[in-house]
Amino acid sequence: MKTAEIKRRWLDYFESKGHTVVPSAPLISQDPTLMFVVAGMVPFIPYMTGVLPAPYSRATSVQKCVRTLDIDEVGKTTRHGTFFQMNGNFSFGDYFKKEAIGFAWELLTNPVEQGGLGFDPKRLWATVYQDDDEAIGYWLEQTSIPAERIQRRGMRDNYWSTGQRGPAGPCSEIYFDRGPEYGAEGGPEADEDRYIEIWNLVFMQYERADGGTKDHFEILGELPKKNIDTGMGLERVAFLLQGVENIYEIDQVRPLIDAAAKLSGKRYGAVEADDVRMRVIADHIRSALMLMSDGVTPSNEGRGYILRRLLRRSVRSLRLLGVQRPCFEELFTISKNAMVEAYPELEESFERVLRNALAEEAGFTRTLDTGLQVLSEAISQSAKELSGEVAFQLHDTFGFPIDLTVEIAEENGLGVDRAKFDLLMQEQKQRAKSDAKAKKVGGAGLQVYSEFRALGETRFLGYQSLETSGSVLGLLHEGESVSALSQGQLGEVFLDQTTLYAESGGQSADAGWIRGDGFELEVLDVQKPVKGLFAHRVRVTRGQVVVGAAAQTQVDADWRLGAAQAHSATHVVHAALRQVLGPEALQSGSFNKPGYMRLDFSWTAALSEETKSEIEEVSNLAIRADLAVSAQFMSLPEAKKWGAVALFGETYDEEVRVVQVGGPWSRELCGGTHVSRSSQIGLVSVTSESSVGSGSRRIEALVGLDALHSLSAERDLVRRLSVNLKAPVAEVEARIMSSLEELRSAQRRIAELESAQALALAPALVTTATKIAGLNVVSQELTNPISTDQLRALTLEVARQLPDCVVILGASLEKPVVMVSSSQKAQQQGIRAGELAKVASAVLGGGGGGKADFAQGGGVDSAKMSAALHAAVSAIG
Repeated sequence: MKTAEIKRRWLDYFESKGHTVVPSAPLISQDPTLMFVVAGMVPFIPYMTGVLPAPYSRATSVQKCVRTLDIDEVGKTTRHGTFFQMNGNFSFGDYFKKEAIGFAWELLTNPVEQGGLGFDPKRLWATVYQDDDEAIGYWLEQTSIPAERIQRRGMRDNYWSTGQRGPAGPCSEIYFDRGPEYGAEGGPEADEDRYIEIWNLVFMQYERADGGTKDHFEILGELPKKNIDTGMGLERVAFLLQGVENIYEIDQVRPLIDAAAKLSGKRYGAVEADDVRMRVIADHIRSALMLMSDGVTPSNEGRGYILRRLLRRSVRSLRLLGVQRPCFEELFTISKNAMVEAYPELEESFERVLRNALAEEAGFTRTLDTGLQVLSEAISQSAKELSGEVAFQLHDTFGFPIDLTVEIAEENGLGVDRAKFDLLMQEQKQRAKSDAKAKKVGGAGLQVYSEFRALGETRFLGYQSLETSGSVLGLLHEGESVSALSQGQLGEVFLDQTTLYAESGGQSADAGWIRGDGFELEVLDVQKPVKGLFAHRVRVTRGQVVVGAAAQTQVDADWRLGAAQAHSATHVVHAALRQVLGPEALQSGSFNKPGYMRLDFSWTAALSEETKSEIEEVSNLAIRADLAVSAQFMSLPEAKKWGAVALFGETYDEEVRVVQVGGPWSRELCGGTHVSRSSQIGLVSVTSESSVGSGSRRIEALVGLDALHSLSAERDLVRRLSVNLKAPVAEVEARIMSSLEELRSAQRRIAELESAQALALAPALVTTATKIAGLNVVSQELTNPISTDQLRALTLEVARQLPDCVVILGASLEKPVVMVSSSQKAQQQGIRAGELAKVASAVLGGGGGGKADFAQGGGVDSAKMSAALHAAVSAIG
């Protein structure tokens, strides 16, 4: 049965059961917390949570989805794919467990000639959440499945949520037994390769909180309505019905595997490593086709980066199969032809999709070719093993895949230091979390920068001078190479030499100008998108700049002085830290710009005020000592022998620059700009010290005039406080503490009076009690000013004064709040406070609950308080 036919049967079946057929939403999620639609129910979340009224009580869809968290598992298992289709049927307060189970069993087991999918009922298993006896009852009532083929499982396996705040609930999954040749007996608990999950019935009735883990998270309360959300993996069902071994061999994907086999001259099924690569190509090309059809384009950020990764992994896998020539046109066309029956709209967008895919393929091919040249040279210079640093440079600078590096090295009788490569990759990922570089350089593809880098390394002359003359080698506008930039445009300029410092080593980029005959450019930022290449982000303030023009760079002298002060201050504070705390207080990161510095360092505990003061004092004594600041280049072994500190997370060339302050007192490997004497720093004023993670602290300080201005402002503040408090400066702190204590005392007296005033309402409320089911029931909305604590105390006080009662009090505070107290007699009659609180909260658009004797609830709609109290009272009897 073709995949498109399974999709058609699904929609036809549920349409016949009164469901509205809803077309698939685009892959780009409208939820700002998601890049892509990752599950079939995502478009329906607003209806499930009650944020929007559902336009239908029942719906069905076949939703396009993309998940890339398990991208490294693609091709290796039977069930991991980046793009997949999720068949779903949904109920918004209409039907629940009984009907959902009945629908699923009927569609799965009905004969093909009757519109069903024809699964043998003897090969189907079910799992339920461990406490869901109700679901087990319906399985036994609605289907022919025996009890021994129903397994209970915990929250990790049978409780569904999105992983963040939103709808959640227990679920029941349906598995198909592939037979003893695929694994051990014993159902899904024994072997999920033999027993394949094909359908998940989620009984969506709760809202979960953010945080927690997959098998432990907070439940905020019940949803306004009990909903059904089911998902049947279309690809999984297709590979079972088509009699193939995995999702990559179904009719919508297998043609791509066959094409990869033909292109490479290798037989699918002969070598497992080659099979994995063919499956990766098939999966990623199809995913890229669907993403690009929905408007995603390759880029270095967000969704575009995910797409770019898919495309590049495809090229990589083709290379590993021995395919050297471009073949995206053939592969994308094959994928489109395989998918177009299910998605006719692919024809309309295909020309655009193919154009973008071919451009990406060409760009990455150039990157690979450049990387091969570098790799060939490195191999010729290696004896037994290619260094991890070289492998990382190939990956980081040229986008060269590590597994291709490994394969080529092995062909030449070499190993690769993977441990070092993996360490460098991990360090890069950590830096990337706080590094906004990708957002600053205009979003051009790596291959564009690599082409400019191939023209030569940018010579940095900024250590010796603030000005130099050079030549414009290239220009970028909106990520595209152009021949000219005109007045008012933003773009990037590449020069053969520059005096403008590019952001690196924790130091922000220089400000300044680039000028030439007939043009002036304001420099907004300078970055190194690839090693050795300076990209000047500019705004054209006058004239037009063209490729090949002579240009003069000029650094803003005040900016450079401020940056140099801040960077030298960072070295001074680092040395002070190590002097005060010990050599283990090693810098792990930094950032500095004119007037400001921050330094992250290894330390496990917060610094005391005395320690912070001591560090600040040591730093400023070093500044006052007018220590010499110098820099010199030497080999890395020489620098280490000299005692220079190499910073965690940084990689270094064989020749390094060592900056020292006061000789051996501070020696660090550093490429930044610095003052020539420590006294030029001026002043360091520590402003904060905080934690930035386990075993890491951060110290921040103002530098130079910014530090002076800050201290002057604090001095003026103290003077004003002295005047207003009519106290000498030395007594200001004591006077403020005394005033604060008086204020706290007054606030306590006010709270006591308000509580007494609230409790004084109790006798009047007692008189409003009415008899319902033999109980004294008090239900009242309070309009007087009252706090949550006072409302709770008042509810309990009324209950204390009134025997055999149920007390329900509500008030609109920041949000509507309801308190319920239920006496022992009421509880014996089955009237529990927690249940009444849930009833009232549901009307208010929220959730609630608690113990049998006392509970609290609330919501968002204060206008419905009267209706909420009425609903709770109605639930009593």
